[in-house]
Amino acid sequence: MSAAGAIAGRHALVTGGGSGVGRAIALALAGAGIDVTICGRREAALAEVARGNERIFGIAADVTDEAVMASLYSNAEAARGPIDIVVANAGMSGSAPAQRTSFVDWQRTLDVNLTGAFLTAKPALAGMVVRKTGRIIFVASTAGLKGYPYVAAYVAAKHGVVGLMRALAIETAKSGVTVNAVCPGFVETEMLESSVQRIVEKTGRSAEDARTSLASTNPQGRFIQPEEVAAAVLWLCGHAAQSITGQTISISGGETW
Repeated sequence: MSAAGAIAGRHALVTGGGSGVGRAIALALAGAGIDVTICGRREAALAEVARGNERIFGIAADVTDEAVMASLYSNAEAARGPIDIVVANAGMSGSAPAQRTSFVDWQRTLDVNLTGAFLTAKPALAGMVVRKTGRIIFVASTAGLKGYPYVAAYVAAKHGVVGLMRALAIETAKSGVTVNAVCPGFVETEMLESSVQRIVEKTGRSAEDARTSLASTNPQGRFIQPEEVAAAVLWLCGHAAQSITGQTISISGGETW
């Protein structure tokens, strides 16, 4: 049986599924025969991803709201059965020197990237442990493995996600549940374009120069593609990865390991 066939029929939740990496992950999972509930704040974006794909179902939700996430689980599981795979992908970033980072921006960055990841995974844990099977995958970042200037809040949040992953992996190690994180470098998505635009606005450099500078952090000299991240997530969902837990998988062309 193929890897895709072995996981067909499961039910996955992908947060931040309306664009970028989340969209690529949702499409890859659906392509492997998995039913996928995607969530995000923009209903139109979710509908666009789900259009024409009967395996993808969108629910608008804010990952920072515990009651909303509990309701999302209730509705998704009533419609498609227990959630077997959780991909906590929702995230956001900003840029400012640490001394000019407002408390509001700091808190919002941690709320979305770290607290949102916790509130995404928490409702799945009890059921997965009882069923003795499950996959929890956090989409972290190379910013969870090293420091970058001018994004202190984002780096702190992503380091927190990696720590959360490691704690959950130990808690669930004997249950049949695996917990891992994928840590991409700069991925060619809408978020990257926002970063490029901020560099242009703050430095006066051209967009081409900004893109070249960001790509140079990857020893391969290129941006990661969303489908590369999705392929790693899909592999972690399969039987071949049943002994992989508590790990950070760097998808960065050798920038981190």
